Amino acid sequence: MGSELQDIWAFLAESPLLGLTATLAAFSAGQWLWRGLGRSPLAHPVLLAIGLLIAFLAATGTDYETYFEGAQFVHFLLGPATVALAVPLFDQLPRIREQLLPITAAVILGSVSAALSAVLIGAALGASRETLLSLAPKSVTSPIAMGITERLGGLPSLTAGLVLTTGALGCLLAPLVFRLLRIRDEAARGLALGLAAHGFGTAQAFTIGPLAGAFAGLGLGLAGLVTALFAPLLAPLLGA
Repeated sequence: MGSELQDIWAFLAESPLLGLTATLAAFSAGQWLWRGLGRSPLAHPVLLAIGLLIAFLAATGTDYETYFEGAQFVHFLLGPATVALAVPLFDQLPRIREQLLPITAAVILGSVSAALSAVLIGAALGASRETLLSLAPKSVTSPIAMGITERLGGLPSLTAGLVLTTGALGCLLAPLVFRLLRIRDEAARGLALGLAAHGFGTAQAFTIGPLAGAFAGLGLGLAGLVTALFAPLLAPLLGA
């Protein structure tokens, strides 16, 4: 019986379905745990899924390349999922036109300050040039952030980790900030979550309401655009 199980595992370990199945199972378990813990921002299902996947790969001795052969199918869907956020935005076009100027100002100031502050803090702490370039796009969604970092000559894997950390902290701190600043407008909350916490924040915004979710998607997309234009301007300032 033991040899049969080993043969089955050897077959599964070589199949791309291993990474796909493990990813979906880990996220489902993460959502179950998140609901069981009262939907706490500290126990975000994505963070829980990452922890479960790390434990699984370490326990089974599966290397990342083998895992990603299957997980790449989920990774590919990140792009279409980001583009699909335009659908709820269509319903909010009249309101977006009315508030185009404040939205544009908020997106530009928020995106530039997020990138610049991260780079300045990293430089003050003595981070290397590669690390600083990886820090710049940490406040935009993963597909865009990793693409920007790769073009700048940074470390996409480091940026991916920073993006997740930024999103989790943004979701954790957002309710407190909204209460302290008395921000009650649903559109303002959504835009702030999309700008500060990208995909994590957008998912949280949809729990507030469809209007918040639509504006979070707008903030996420525009933040990626502004950061992609601004981040390359930082590279020459960081030296060779």
